[in-house]
Amino acid sequence: MTNDNLTTCPKCKAEESCYSTSINEFHKAYACFNCGYATNDLMRDEEFNFEAYEDAMPELYKDLKYIDEEGRVWYPQAINVEDKGTVFANGTSKEDWEWAGIKTIELTEEEKESPKFKGKTHKSDSASLQGFGDEFFEACDYIGLFEIK
Repeated sequence: MTNDNLTTCPKCKAEESCYSTSINEFHKAYACFNCGYATNDLMRDEEFNFEAYEDAMPELYKDLKYIDEEGRVWYPQAINVEDKGTVFANGTSKEDWEWAGIKTIELTEEEKESPKFKGKTHKSDSASLQGFGDEFFEACDYIGLFEIK
């Protein structure tokens, strides 16, 4: 049985903005829709193999990591929903970045037959790329993450 709820974010302190999910009876995972960062109780500074974890991570995400007062290491989230779009941290440095959203469009019949898109139904629409400053929630809303089908 999981215990999921909205709680105050341990990182940004925004009330009822952080989705916490029980991993087991002792640990939780956190994903905040205010600051856009995520972590879990197992990702503690000096207790987790961050070298392997960060191996394929963009440099910007490594630069933006945050360690809270309990030693949990937080990283920006990247959310990708195939038929909606992607939300991600976009920029050149810790001092010059913002949350971005890019929507998807359906593949043409010709594209669906291409090996490049094998098994896919949508692709990113580069014309829809939009920046949202520090507004992670707004970027999620832009791609339609909260729309109910």
